[in-house]
Amino acid sequence: MAIQEKYAAVIDMINKSGGRDVSVSEEGAVLKISATVPTPNEKNAVWNKIKEIGGENPADIMADIKMDSAEVPQVASAGVKTYVVKSGDTLSKIAKEFYGDTNKYMDIFNANTDKLSNPDKIQVGQELHIP
Repeated sequence: MAIQEKYAAVIDMINKSGGRDVSVSEEGAVLKISATVPTPNEKNAVWNKIKEIGGENPADIMADIKMDSAEVPQVASAGVKTYVVKSGDTLSKIAKEFYGDTNKYMDIFNANTDKLSNPDKIQVGQELHIP
């Protein structure tokens, strides 16, 4: 199966969510996708679909998914929890602790884009909002 066929559902999702500037190419054994989606929700959905198809750390795809709006809906302060990152933590591990689902890590990332630029890079001592 060609890589583009394998990830066809990801490309369809981007297009159906209002994605624009979509670029898809195969280089060697890696599919490269670049696109802009409207909001963090669509970006999160695309990453979840990639992981659903390719596993937690797929080596056959590289995706650069940008957003038109970096705004994350604000949660009422009464419902916001905070968490201080400890040694050995990952967003997936924190998501498992709070939601029972490692795949919810992007919910935490999207709620903390003012502090985080990459979901794989968190620092010990950082205070994160848990939506």
